[in-house]
Amino acid sequence: MKPAMSTLEAKIPPPAVALGTAVLMWLVSLALPAMAFPLPGRMVMASVLGALGFITAVSGALAFRSARTTLNPTTPAAATSLVANGIYKVTRNPMYLGLLLVLTGWALFLANALGFIFLPAFVFYINRFQIRPEEKALTSVFGQEFAAYRARVRRWL
Repeated sequence: MKPAMSTLEAKIPPPAVALGTAVLMWLVSLALPAMAFPLPGRMVMASVLGALGFITAVSGALAFRSARTTLNPTTPAAATSLVANGIYKVTRNPMYLGLLLVLTGWALFLANALGFIFLPAFVFYINRFQIRPEEKALTSVFGQEFAAYRARVRRWL
């Protein structure tokens, strides 16, 4: 039995949310160039964070593939196994953490102070409209096993 969800819960795939966030960050940096700031080494920092984010997200996706469970974030109740190994020993949400790291790298690349306000907005949205519904679904599917996992591994880091 699927848990009831509100209108936005688990409806927009997180990569689409991240892409929309990145576009908004870029548009703000174009619209308000006065908010730009010099950041020596920004290309290196942005590249490192972007690569780390990509590796983190792909590690999470590969663990799901290996466990043969759904990668579709809009149908969390379709999970067939609880993945708690590999990167999932460090974070319950490596794919979302990876997207956040990529967005942080993008913010560093843009070097516009207003771009950074979108990072907590992304975290808020993902927590409220993606992770909470996923956790409800996983609790209903895996019960105590998920509760124990949730108690020992942090949501983000």
